[in-house]
Amino acid sequence: MNRRNILKTLGLGTLGITCSGCFTQRPQNSSERFSTTASSASSEISSAKPNFVLIVADDLGYGDIGCYGNDRNRTPNLDAMAAEGMKFIDFHANGPMCSPTRAALLTGQYQNRFGRAFESALSAKAHANIGLPLRSVTIPEALKKVGYATGMFGKWHLGYNLTYLPTRHGFDKFKGLLTGDGDHHSHISRSGTEDWWHDERIEMEDGYSVDLITQHSIDFMERNINKPFFLYVAHLAIHFPWQGPDEQAHRVKGQSYWNLSKLGPHEEGEGGPVVRQMVEAVDKSVGKIMAAFKRLGLDNNTFVFFTSDNGGYLDYSGLYKDVISSNGLLRGQKGDVFEGGHRVPAIAWWPGRIKAGIVTQETTMTMDLMPTYLELAGAKVPGPNNHKTLDGRSLRPLLFEGLPMPERTLFWRRGKDWAVRRGPWKLIGSNNGEMRLFNLDDDIGEQKDIVKEKPELIEELLTIYKEWEKDVAGKNYRRW
Repeated sequence: MNRRNILKTLGLGTLGITCSGCFTQRPQNSSERFSTTASSASSEISSAKPNFVLIVADDLGYGDIGCYGNDRNRTPNLDAMAAEGMKFIDFHANGPMCSPTRAALLTGQYQNRFGRAFESALSAKAHANIGLPLRSVTIPEALKKVGYATGMFGKWHLGYNLTYLPTRHGFDKFKGLLTGDGDHHSHISRSGTEDWWHDERIEMEDGYSVDLITQHSIDFMERNINKPFFLYVAHLAIHFPWQGPDEQAHRVKGQSYWNLSKLGPHEEGEGGPVVRQMVEAVDKSVGKIMAAFKRLGLDNNTFVFFTSDNGGYLDYSGLYKDVISSNGLLRGQKGDVFEGGHRVPAIAWWPGRIKAGIVTQETTMTMDLMPTYLELAGAKVPGPNNHKTLDGRSLRPLLFEGLPMPERTLFWRRGKDWAVRRGPWKLIGSNNGEMRLFNLDDDIGEQKDIVKEKPELIEELLTIYKEWEKDVAGKNYRRW
């Protein structure tokens, strides 16, 4: 299926071109849901440093919310956010799993620069003493230097001991879990340990993870209403264990869940409605946070970005098939370097600065967020030495002027599998020598392998990939 058909599937087939790489549509009726739309916002935008709110859902698939074509999950708040802002239809997680994307997000760099361990989820067993390197410069560290308060609430998954906690990477406040899949109610880890932290100590709380993360996020905004802030809302939902808001806890302290019991208490046929509740809980969280802007009078000077850390699960080891997530027309799922593993929903919202109802086809990645925040805040980009130069590119010209992103080649690698993207061309390979080539403009579902038709292009992309591999493994730095 080509790009035009995927636009129709998303309900965007009648859009008109208004800028390079962008499409615009009339805002839906839901655009009045939040405090101020672009059409009614004051033309006078505060000259003060903007607030940043970054909301990341866990394992949310490309087709899991209404504005991306889902007719099962009710997501009115995210749909309204898209109608009032900019929706990305070619936005990608840096990795097809949790930890890789989170590392790239916070540093603006390819996570592969930090070692092979950062190509998959950091395990509390195998990677207990590994974490995001302290040499890296993170978003909160850079923003603190220009007067920002920084807070993170939710899932960390970038290190398990004190050396690597969020508070050691620039966050003033942290409440949440360190591991990748705590119980949403008891907050017990897969290893059967307590895993709900307040800064640098365990401090267990009662409540559903989405609700706790939401309330702590709102409390943080209230405490920092008189200074600019960076708020990272890192939901654990919709990651397993699959549990709805009104259920009982599944995990108990002292018991191991390093088996399929980690998925939660539900049988295969019961999974779909539970995951739907989790998606809708995340949407309600977005609504509550956005409503807090209005109450606090912060809406005109707050840039909100919503996305997911990787594609959704379509099944887990053959179980729960077709009842977990939807990746729309995309091939593959979480863990894959096919589009379903890393193309994710993404929405940018800032009344009066980002025009309402914009849909962009520009190819963008998680690592582009850090340079965007730094440019908007007037913060210094980390210097050119060692690994302190950014791989990402600022989204500011795209967000506010509708300008296209600069041409570039993008890369993914997880273990033996890798992918290279340049324009519409995507080359997928493996260490066993097998390669496939797709033209995403004509074949968004990656069904038609044309590797035999483009030998010169294959050679060119393969050469570039090998150069990139050397770059991320070495001390020298090249901007791709």
